[in-house]
Amino acid sequence: MSPGPLVVIGDALLDVDLRGNSRRRTPDAAVPVVEDADVRHRPGGAALAAWLAARQGVPVVLIAAVGEDAAGERLAGLLNDTVALTRLPLCGRTPVKTRVFDGERPLLRVDDGDGRAAADGPADRVLAALEEARAVLVSDYGRGVAELPAVRERLAACAANIPIVWDPHPAGPPPVPGTRLVTPNAAEAGVTEGDSAAGLERAAELARGWQADAVAITLGGDGAVWAGSGGKGGYLPAPPVGPADDVCGAGDRFASCAAAALGDGADTAAVVGEAVEAASRFVAAGGAGAATTVGPMTGALPMGLSEGAVEVAERIRRAGGRVIAAGGCFDVLHAGHVSLLRRARALGDCLIVCINGDAAIRRLKGPDRPLTPLHDRIRVLTALECVDAVAVFDDPTPSALLERLRPDVWVKGGDYAITSLPEAPVVSGYGGEVVLLPLLPGRSTTGLVTAMRATGR
Repeated sequence: MSPGPLVVIGDALLDVDLRGNSRRRTPDAAVPVVEDADVRHRPGGAALAAWLAARQGVPVVLIAAVGEDAAGERLAGLLNDTVALTRLPLCGRTPVKTRVFDGERPLLRVDDGDGRAAADGPADRVLAALEEARAVLVSDYGRGVAELPAVRERLAACAANIPIVWDPHPAGPPPVPGTRLVTPNAAEAGVTEGDSAAGLERAAELARGWQADAVAITLGGDGAVWAGSGGKGGYLPAPPVGPADDVCGAGDRFASCAAAALGDGADTAAVVGEAVEAASRFVAAGGAGAATTVGPMTGALPMGLSEGAVEVAERIRRAGGRVIAAGGCFDVLHAGHVSLLRRARALGDCLIVCINGDAAIRRLKGPDRPLTPLHDRIRVLTALECVDAVAVFDDPTPSALLERLRPDVWVKGGDYAITSLPEAPVVSGYGGEVVLLPLLPGRSTTGLVTAMRATGR
């Protein structure tokens, strides 16, 4: 397995949700009036697929055409410190898709932005990213990136050596020959969601026509079927998830999980099974709408593996449990950190670790820190049994994140004083408690870094 990043290539969008409540209709047109709407922004299209993969702790590079406009800058800001964005030129305005909800009921969607990928200049940047990739996901939303000659040439050249997952679009081009897995949905494949037998036959036919190793057709709540060009394949039903209010992003979750699993060396059957499970959990948790936060996502990114930090906190509270959160940089994880986190977890029913983003650490510690990048820190922390979820903040303090998580207890190391914590008033303001736990003597990140540099390690 290559240690490099997952590279996502495709069309990035800005998604906006307006969620309010309608209690009346306008007298002039008898249409619902949505009042006190809560505005939520999130990455869309290929950017959502990249962000969802990054939530798994996978290092991700996104290559996408993003406009130099307000929507494009907002989209880039949402990905900051989570996904490494390589911007290609865009002709026209950054695409924005706005959904309007009455409570949980969708009323309409408004699409804006005519932007398409420009033909000039992507070759060198695509080549540089692919040279280090462990796997590639082509997330095609019909906006032109997947049909750029330079992109297709580079993808075709590396298809034999790097696993490629291709999530197609009706308005986009076919996958390049040698693609490891193509993931159309039932409508794109021309089959009925409930007809797994026809789906198997169609998947094999598409695999042969596209010269792909395999095709997996997603069947919504029925799971997925997959087949190789030689006909080998199978049906993988989805676990029951109950009523689904919002399935937006399920296909992106399926494709991003499949690409990450292929990059880890899994075979096709295991990849499709894992992707079905991941997409089902995603829908059960509320879909893309539940994975966002009000305002910019940097500063309050949910970063759990199968659940976000906010979802974990809300689930524990609904069950009557006690939510614990602890914070720090956790740049070089050592015995003192592990001891602190284990003792923090013993104070309640879940532990959410709030960590500084890379940019925040640079501001705190200097330009040569962190030693361990964000995604590696997330993967190490989530591997600890005592950690239930990880959340990232890039603000100077975790106050905004704590206001959203509202843990019953906020834990810091004993080298702080409560009066010196700028977030302490926030915690006490909603009725929470700040607890300082003593540190193990002789253990500190600064000491370890100094010792390593002194010995040249």
